[in-house]
Amino acid sequence: MRTLVLLAIVGFFAQLVDGSLGMAYGVTSTTLLLLIGTSPAAASATVHLAEIGTTLASGVAHWRLGNVDWKVVRRIALPGAVGAFSGATFLSWLSTEVAAPLMSGILLALGVYILVRFTAWGMPTRNLGKPLRKRFLAPLGLIGGFVDATGGGGWGPVGTPALLASGRIEPRKVVGSIDTSEFIIALSASIGFLIGLGSGGIDLTWAAVLLVSGVAAAPVAAWIVRRFPPRVLGSAVGGVIILTNTRTILGADLVVLPGAAEAGIYALIWLAWAGAVAWSVRAHLADRAAAAAEPVAVPAPAGQDTEAARS
Repeated sequence: MRTLVLLAIVGFFAQLVDGSLGMAYGVTSTTLLLLIGTSPAAASATVHLAEIGTTLASGVAHWRLGNVDWKVVRRIALPGAVGAFSGATFLSWLSTEVAAPLMSGILLALGVYILVRFTAWGMPTRNLGKPLRKRFLAPLGLIGGFVDATGGGGWGPVGTPALLASGRIEPRKVVGSIDTSEFIIALSASIGFLIGLGSGGIDLTWAAVLLVSGVAAAPVAAWIVRRFPPRVLGSAVGGVIILTNTRTILGADLVVLPGAAEAGIYALIWLAWAGAVAWSVRAHLADRAAAAAEPVAVPAPAGQDTEAARS
């Protein structure tokens, strides 16, 4: 029962993060499942099965709030589905001994990327409004789908920063489009896992708990995307992912370090994490103050404009 309650809390929190940041539901949930002893393939399969419902609910919520660019969804979802199915088949084929450190390594890399990306640069908006080309979206979807299935998460960490870095689509539409297209990715990955593992490799109760808690959080997250500073949220989530997956890797037989060395690594992670969150909060407050200090242009009355034109 304690495990189910923990899963419900994590599922709710993970969907809040994913729906407002455009990433980290799968990474966060899979990290927890690995931490409590689930095999890598079963963890990813359980999370992706739950994501079929959570991404559908999230997509509907974002669509109703106008956060979805359907052209982007159409061009990125199909290649993503191909990549997700391939990744699920590949992970199902690997043994647990090989897959566990591999998945934790992928998750750790994604966590570092999320932490650095949002701490250092926030969410860029250059080139806003320019079209995104298919030759950019198709490879992005293929890679993102494969990483998502093999890492138990990665569609958002790969797709969201890439779309944001292009500066051609509003941040809220980046988040909404990635979350909406993820329904197709989750469905494709789940089919791949069911073929590779069978239904016996998936804990349906855990998937149901993650699903219900995620669906409950989806509409709240779609509203938060316009309210909570994503820069701070990205730094906070990145640190959680780094810390938990570092623990998994250091606990594997492949890595043997003295106790003092492990303590030093954890201390560095905690310091870097705290510093990153503090930096992001400071940067967000500075950006908000700068925006508030900008003069607001007030249009002159029509009569004054006419007189100026005559003179």
